[in-house]
Amino acid sequence: MTIQPPETKIVDSYRVACDGGEGALGHPRVWLQIPNEHGWVECPYCDCKYVHKDHADKAA
Repeated sequence: MTIQPPETKIVDSYRVACDGGEGALGHPRVWLQIPNEHGWVECPYCDCKYVHKDHADKAA
């Protein structure tokens, strides 16, 4: 069984909401704050990585 890598989304806000994106199969909505220091944050439920557009070139 192959595990899919977490999704990475480029966003234009430093505060984002994540709900898993799968409707009833997702997870509770959480609000995440992207720190200015490194420009990204990961969702504690689904590991989706949110990268601010100003830091997109540095995020791996």
